[in-house]
Amino acid sequence: MTDRVSTAHLIANMQDTRNRTLELVADLDEGQLMGPMMPTVNPLRWEIAHTAYFYEFFILRQLYGYDSVLGDRADKLYDSIAVAHGDRWDLPLLSRDGTLGYMQDVFDRLAERLDGSMATEQDSFIYQFGVFHEDMHTEAFIWARQTLAYPTPKLAIAADVSAERSAGAYSGWAQVPGGQFLLGAAKDAPFLFDNEKWGHMVTIEPFEIAKAPVTNGAFQAFVDDGGYDNEKFWQPEGWLWRQKAGADHPIYWQPDGPAKWSLRRFDRILPLPVDEPVIHVSWHEATAYCNWAGLRLPTEAEWEVAALGEMDGNGNLASTKRRYPWGNEMPDAMRANLDGRGLGPVDVGALAAGDSAFGCRQMLGNVWEWTADTFNAFPGFLPDAYKEYSGMLFGDTKVLRGGAWTTRGRMIHGTYRNFFEHHRRNVFGGFRTCR
Repeated sequence: MTDRVSTAHLIANMQDTRNRTLELVADLDEGQLMGPMMPTVNPLRWEIAHTAYFYEFFILRQLYGYDSVLGDRADKLYDSIAVAHGDRWDLPLLSRDGTLGYMQDVFDRLAERLDGSMATEQDSFIYQFGVFHEDMHTEAFIWARQTLAYPTPKLAIAADVSAERSAGAYSGWAQVPGGQFLLGAAKDAPFLFDNEKWGHMVTIEPFEIAKAPVTNGAFQAFVDDGGYDNEKFWQPEGWLWRQKAGADHPIYWQPDGPAKWSLRRFDRILPLPVDEPVIHVSWHEATAYCNWAGLRLPTEAEWEVAALGEMDGNGNLASTKRRYPWGNEMPDAMRANLDGRGLGPVDVGALAAGDSAFGCRQMLGNVWEWTADTFNAFPGFLPDAYKEYSGMLFGDTKVLRGGAWTTRGRMIHGTYRNFFEHHRRNVFGGFRTCR
């Protein structure tokens, strides 16, 4: 059941995510809007129209019987399931102005059909899903800009985070007791995605988890020690990937003298920020680091316990669970690096107000965290209206948790499950370790 929300809230969030979309393409020329054909990015002119198509298809057409603004062309151009990835550069796409006009026409129709002060439960769910879908794509627009070395985006929300960038390291291990834990979303959650259904009891053995994500400085020790060249640290599939990809270090690092590294962030080269979390590493790279260090990735259940679990008065795992690591209040700038406000990660020692009950820092925001587990359905899984959202990727991807600096605070919560292929490293993925 989704909590009912006001129509004003839905329209404001639609406008906010649309403003973010427009910010991320406004400064790009026609060539940049299309970009080269690559398997890990979309042509941005296609992708921004796809976000409008999603609202139009699932809300206006499927639920309420509207015809498409584009008529028969819409499905042939912008349906991400029907249109093969490699074909998206060769389609007769709308022009830039035509794309923006289509997006506005769909927006106006969506807003006009909301009446009254409170949305129905159905509209509360599907409109929010549409907003969060666009939020996911705005994160993809940012990784496209990073992948293609486009300029740092200009975001209205951007803020001075220099204090958070000088917070330094944060070491140590959190002790998490064993017990029974409800993994996944409860049925009274105010909003959830289909792959969070349903919360189910799992048994947790006592474990230790790092209080912070692995930093660039820690990962550099693995690189400098020849970790990329030593097959014994890599799983067979990962070693084959490393050889095929020619991976000798994280993808956006650049050698800068003996045991010195720089980092490309968008179109700028920076000295490697040693106390920021390592980011843009694949599951294969994270696993190899863990093998080198004599550690391991947390399971998905361990990650969620460390992030959301609580202790009872006797130091045992309690039956209660938080929505966010710090409690049940929505994220803010004191607790989590989200929403793109920092235009990059901050030091792992920052944002102590966001600590979990076990003292784990930054379990929401800053960097997505790979877990050991393959993305699969929870018991009782049922797809929502967008049936392809999760089901097509069960069994073939790995779970990431927690959100990155790019992720919107309104959509991320502690039970949110992200998922990517083992080899993906242009997404904003890092990790923390367990023992």
